[in-house]
Amino acid sequence: MRNILVTGGFGVLGRAVAASFCDAGDRVARIDFATARPDSNPGGLDLGGIDLTDLDAAERVVGKVQSEWGGIDVLINVAGGFTWQTLESGGPEIWQKMYAMNTLTCVNMTKAALPTLSATPGAAIINIGAGSALVAAAGMGAYAASKSAVHKLTESLAAELAAADCTVNAVLPGIIDTPANRADMPDADFSTWVRPSAIAQLILFLASPAARSITGALIPVTRGA
Repeated sequence: MRNILVTGGFGVLGRAVAASFCDAGDRVARIDFATARPDSNPGGLDLGGIDLTDLDAAERVVGKVQSEWGGIDVLINVAGGFTWQTLESGGPEIWQKMYAMNTLTCVNMTKAALPTLSATPGAAIINIGAGSALVAAAGMGAYAASKSAVHKLTESLAAELAAADCTVNAVLPGIIDTPANRADMPDADFSTWVRPSAIAQLILFLASPAARSITGALIPVTRGA
């Protein structure tokens, strides 16, 4: 049984990822900024009200999981957010918000867990990037920039950990099929959107022994399934 840590664990994608690892026989610690967990997490830990833009908070999370379970085998950085805003209608504040939500949470959680993961055989770090960060459309600048930073963190950290038994990869989804996205884009063709369960299965593979030769990869997930 492995110990899995999922940030953004109370959200739609985070819950799908956690459920996939639970079904595989692992135990999952779900971490979220929200205070109330949305469902049960059998055999796992749920830590709500955690602000991962604060490195001290991230370190407390790692300490809690280690004290309960003795270690961490896999970290999945799902926590983040999205805002569409053109530069003409907004300013630096939205860029700062997107950086904090998408980049800083990933940096802090990874930094806090790194001493454990870099010393754990078969460890893995999997980040959630974004397909839209490869070519930014109008109104997507702040979001795309913050996710592009996650991509570069992934590549850099994979090189940094080249001598360790810890892989680092990122998944780059297209539009994810969530209730919030359907509400925001009611006229879209939902069949082309990526289901959270499909992303979760790819993450499960990247954390498996079959993927030990893959590190520093940015993997697009673009098909509805």
